[in-house]
Amino acid sequence: MKVILKGIDEIIEKLSSWGLVFCVFGMLSISVLSIVLRWFSTSLHWSEPFVRHLVFMSTFLGGVLATGRGTHIGIDIIGKWLETKGRKDLCVWIQRVIALASFCTLVWLIVASKNFMVIELKYGKPVFWGISSGFLVGIIPFGFGLIAYRFFWLFLGSFMGEDIIKEGH
Repeated sequence: MKVILKGIDEIIEKLSSWGLVFCVFGMLSISVLSIVLRWFSTSLHWSEPFVRHLVFMSTFLGGVLATGRGTHIGIDIIGKWLETKGRKDLCVWIQRVIALASFCTLVWLIVASKNFMVIELKYGKPVFWGISSGFLVGIIPFGFGLIAYRFFWLFLGSFMGEDIIKEGH
């Protein structure tokens, strides 16, 4: 079971890294192309909304990577204080509680964003290339789902011998 869960986490890490590279490269390429095309008094009408959604996707992929590496935003005053006192065992439990609370919060956000996506699918308009805004806001539950899995793995992995306290904490 541990091998499967860790394997899924590693696949998410690799796909997120490559997806982030693709998004950043795409944002830069399309933005530069739009600037160059302005010199010739032409434009790509779909470029701005496409780049906006690539930025949106990049934000979630960055969150996925930060979560897995333990570099996401966090206030960890108690954890740092406990580490200086040599109480790594309590530190691990604090990290477990944080991972579980984050996972539960993300599950709630996934449900809420899925409901939002359903409304957008029903009432949304095409944004570019005939793609409905409902499909594009699907980035939200997808991104939250990936981040939730990473927190789920951090929580379960901590009981399976995985070190959840990352360097620099």
